[in-house]
Amino acid sequence: MTEARESAGRGGGAHARHTPGTPCWVSLMVHGLAATQDFYRALFGWEFQPGPEQLGPYVRALLDGHEVAGIGQLPPERHLPIAWTPYLASDDVDVTAETVRLCGGTIGVGPLDAGEAGRLAIGSDPSGAVFGIWQPTEHHVTALTGVSGTPAWNELLSYESVSVAKFYETVFGYEEEPVVSADFDYLTLLIEGRPVAGIHGVGNSLPRDRGPHWITYFEVTDADEAVEHLADLGGHVLSSPGDTAYGRVATVADPEGARFCLIESPH
Repeated sequence: MTEARESAGRGGGAHARHTPGTPCWVSLMVHGLAATQDFYRALFGWEFQPGPEQLGPYVRALLDGHEVAGIGQLPPERHLPIAWTPYLASDDVDVTAETVRLCGGTIGVGPLDAGEAGRLAIGSDPSGAVFGIWQPTEHHVTALTGVSGTPAWNELLSYESVSVAKFYETVFGYEEEPVVSADFDYLTLLIEGRPVAGIHGVGNSLPRDRGPHWITYFEVTDADEAVEHLADLGGHVLSSPGDTAYGRVATVADPEGARFCLIESPH
């Protein structure tokens, strides 16, 4: 994470959230939909309402009436990694999906319509990291940011940053801002000079059971308190809260194993 993260999570209005390549939604597919709702309701204060029927059993999470995330139920026969998936905005999901294929990625789901919410596809980059593509309607994006329980940042953990960054730059038109360091492989993806996501090359520190993957940071008011609460709810603490230049950060997982980060931004 770089100083870019802090500025990226603030004031993301609908127009900025629609700019192609901007993370505009996060979604989680699980086996136990009801239990997962109970967990995140208790952790973040989310409320839920039914989502598009085309996605199967699916709910939208809301904070103060604003949609912030989605959770769906996997079919029993699907044994996929349980993971939060960021969706990147597109003006034309069909064109973007074809570009993904042409650039060495794959499309596993869609493109398909999600009712009145928009049109989507789910794919993976050449390293295998899964991400979504979302062509939203005006009212179906994560528009609330900067408060506890909202997505604050999305980061790709990969073996190294340079080669996979070329894929995302070609597909979504990102600019890149690398960290100049001999021992820290990180670059920030920007749109019109605005930081929107990061790629962190962690080499052999990448979890063997996961491979390259995206991870979402959720804002919290107090990281230590949130981690303690998460553990009481049946979640798992993967790395305890630690101070960084960009806030206090912990890496955690929900009861089904979906990894995410909690960040307490500097006051």
